[in-house]
Amino acid sequence: MDLIEQNLLREVADLDGLPTGAYNLRENGKTAARNSTANIEIIPKTDKPGIDIRIHPGTRHESVHIPVILSESGLKDLVYNDFYIGEGSDVVIIAGCGISNCGNADSEHDGIHTFYVAKNAKVRYIEKHYGEGEGRGKRLMNPTTIVHLEEGAVMEMETAQIAGVDDTLRITEATLAENATLEIKEKILTTGDQHAESKFTADLNGENSSCNIISHAVARDESRQHFSSVLNGKAACAGHTECDSIIMDHAVVLASPQLCASCQDANLIHEAAIGKIAGEQLIKLMTLGLTEKEAEEQVIAGFLR
Repeated sequence: MDLIEQNLLREVADLDGLPTGAYNLRENGKTAARNSTANIEIIPKTDKPGIDIRIHPGTRHESVHIPVILSESGLKDLVYNDFYIGEGSDVVIIAGCGISNCGNADSEHDGIHTFYVAKNAKVRYIEKHYGEGEGRGKRLMNPTTIVHLEEGAVMEMETAQIAGVDDTLRITEATLAENATLEIKEKILTTGDQHAESKFTADLNGENSSCNIISHAVARDESRQHFSSVLNGKAACAGHTECDSIIMDHAVVLASPQLCASCQDANLIHEAAIGKIAGEQLIKLMTLGLTEKEAEEQVIAGFLR
């Protein structure tokens, strides 16, 4: 990898080289490196681009890295990755995509990730998106995450769009069986004329299932954001969505939370707040010697932490 690709890998996966354990590195539309372990198999698909990740039942304290990096202007990359998380396992999956576009043509990565999480299994899924480059071509990313949680399964998702993505449609769909739990934390920053849309849908089908979605977002300059969520409570369950946004300059933010209960014991809550940075926050930081711009950056960093 050259210096640009090394920087992309560092930004999206906190890696300075190939990790230990199981991994699949995708570079400019092709597999650059792959490794399976005794408990985690990574198998290339034969009918379409992508991989199957099979985690054996009872696998614990292991991780899988599957970053994607694009450094060729004009490249459109599409992958289908399916994850089969075995019963009783407990693993971490680190994904993410970085695009460096220094040309005039748009570069795009679309990833469709489907998770089949077996009974009493737990998975922590971390996904970062990052873009850079001085070219006129756009950096486009459209991640789709589909989650199927069996009885007692737990999934924790941490997703972040940290910089430089011009346009994104982020779709997450989930079904939850009895006693299953889904926790999602999203962080998004848009600047310039960027556009970001996040769409969440969760079907809480099982007794005592629970879903908690929290989105923290900052929209600056002329950028636009749209957060939408639908919680369908079909059993005695607990669901909560929260969209908390800071709006700056001439940006536009739209929040559209929706609840649907078809069981009288479904407990569903939504919260949405959009506002500017509080003046007292800036004043307090400026009394410590920061400029107004530095104070704004400190508030934003803390909000998106």
